This record gives sequence, structure tokens and C-alpha cells, in this order.
Amino acid sequence: MAGNGLFDLTGKVALVTGSGQGLGLTIARGMGQAGATLVLNDVHEERLAQAVAALKAEGLRVHGSRFDVTKADAIAREIPRVEDEIGPIHILYNNAGIQRRVPLEACEESVFREVMDINVVGVFLVAKQVVPGMIARKAGKIINMCSMMSEVGRPTTAPYTASKGAVKMLTKAMAVEWGKHNIQVNGIGPGYMLSGMGKEVAKDPAFNAWIRSRTPASRWGEPEELVGAAVFLASRASDYVNGHVIYVDGGMLAAL
Repeated sequence: MAGNGLFDLTGKVALVTGSGQGLGLTIARGMGQAGATLVLNDVHEERLAQAVAALKAEGLRVHGSRFDVTKADAIAREIPRVEDEIGPIHILYNNAGIQRRVPLEACEESVFREVMDINVVGVFLVAKQVVPGMIARKAGKIINMCSMMSEVGRPTTAPYTASKGAVKMLTKAMAVEWGKHNIQVNGIGPGYMLSGMGKEVAKDPAFNAWIRSRTPASRWGEPEELVGAAVFLASRASDYVNGHVIYVDGGMLAAL
């Protein structure tokens, strides 16, 4: 299978939003190792510059693009610049997102709107700007970062759960709208990963024990374990896969 090019991303330009750190950076690195030219995005200039420099030092082809995924005007300026200077965006990974933990009855309207704006509206705005080029070329891959919270909820995660449920359904809507243009739109739903916030909550012995007991794999996931799904959905190996969410969760959603 390795020799037939199904998973080869050489010659493709991949934009990964929110990839200055964490899972987005890990996924971008994996696609770069599969041959893609990377465009990292982040809202923080210094963090973005450090991420670009780190991947360049690893020998990957990488560029930076700083914009806020909630600002339509900034996206409308930046995407054409990227495509003019680097090349057409063949792969869009909508990764940018935030979590705000708060009991629902105590959640401020501003917090709920902030989560929905970044996690849902940001996906819509970036895809809306990128997809006309994909339609014109009759080819494209869009991957949206979903979550196990696209399917289930936990206390204090209501804004995030609502947003990720919306991203799942937006993924399906995009697939239905744009499939006729040979554009595949799918999602990835990570389980509990040892990255960023995951590393912090894993330090809680009780929570760590609960995750291990609740997950058939009996462990947390490593960020690199998302790369296979990402490369699959970005490559021609998934040309007839559309409107699905792949849950990389160690079997947690399958277990009662």
C-alpha cells in the first residue's frame, strides 16, 4: 500500500487552523511528513513563528498565516494571499477551537457565544473562503475537528458540547452540498489525548483512573495517534469517504 501513493500528499498545500501548538501542530507535522506543503495558522504571532521555525528545522515545507478564524474580513484578505504566494489550498483542516469549563447554569452568555463563535462560526468562515477554489478545481479535502463531545456530554462542558455537536452536523451539511464538486468533507473526533489540557487533567489521580477504566484501550491517547486518520482523510485514499466522523478514542464511545 505504501508504494501506490494512496496516502502521499506530495504536491498538496494543507492549511491547518489553530496549529501553533497542541493537536493542530501535531496533525500538521504528520501531513507534512506525508509530503504536504504546510500553511500553519494561529492568532498569536509569536506562537505561530515558533511553530513554523520548529517544523522548518525538521525539514518540512511550511509557511505561516496569522488570522483570527472569527474575523471574516481578515480571512478574506489572507486566504487569497496564501493561494497567490504558496499555491491553491487542496486540504483544509479546521482545527482551531477552545474549551471553557463552567456549570451550565453559571455560564455567561459571552462565554457561550465565544465558544460557538470560534468552534463553529470559525469553521464556516474559513471553509467558505477556501471552498470556491476547490469547486473551481473540482477537488478538495476538508477535515473538521470534532470531538467525542459531538456525541456525548459531561458536566461543565455544555458550550463545548453544543459547539462540537454543531461541527459534526456542519460537516455533514458541507459533504452534502459540496460532494458533487469532488470535495470530501469529514471530521475527526479525538478521545482523551495527552496534549495541552489533557496532560493537566491526567495529573488528577481520580480522573486518570476513570479515563483508563472507561476506555477499552485502558490508556490515554497520544497526539501522534491522530495523524493516521488525518492523512487518510487528506489523501486520495478517502476519495469516496464523505460526511463521516472518525473517532480516535481507544473505543470509549463503543463502551457502556
